[in-house]
Amino acid sequence: MILTDKELKQYTLDCRYVRMARIWAENSYCKRRQVGALVVKNEAIISDGFNGTPSGFENVCEDENNVTKPYVLHAEANAITKLARSNNSSDGATMYVTASPCIECAKLIIQAGIKRVVYSEKYRLEDGLNLLKRANIQVDYINPDEEKEHEE
Repeated sequence: MILTDKELKQYTLDCRYVRMARIWAENSYCKRRQVGALVVKNEAIISDGFNGTPSGFENVCEDENNVTKPYVLHAEANAITKLARSNNSSDGATMYVTASPCIECAKLIIQAGIKRVVYSEKYRLEDGLNLLKRANIQVDYINPDEEKEHEE
């Protein structure tokens, strides 16, 4: 497949933002899975998030049986709620997330007016992706490691 210059530039940016979301995921205290999310509008990062406990809670995501605590927030929810406390609007933005969104996060993405979601790891359930597509949100899977292979 041959990409136009504009498509190649967008793909290159997408790979960079996904790699940045992966780095941001490293801030998570969750042991089972670390997820990062960035919200980008007009080539500027307007919000970020990673999975973890609500503000003021202990930074422990799993219980003694290694089960995720029910009040742990997903990266997408943290990024969207962070936007609610800022002067930025996510209307028309793109969300870059390291794992495909669950159905609950998909609902938040729809309501936030985000028009595109780029993710780099497939989650076992696809109901969130299916809901995003039903809402006419562009959904793209990108593995930035593949992009690096093409550069070498």
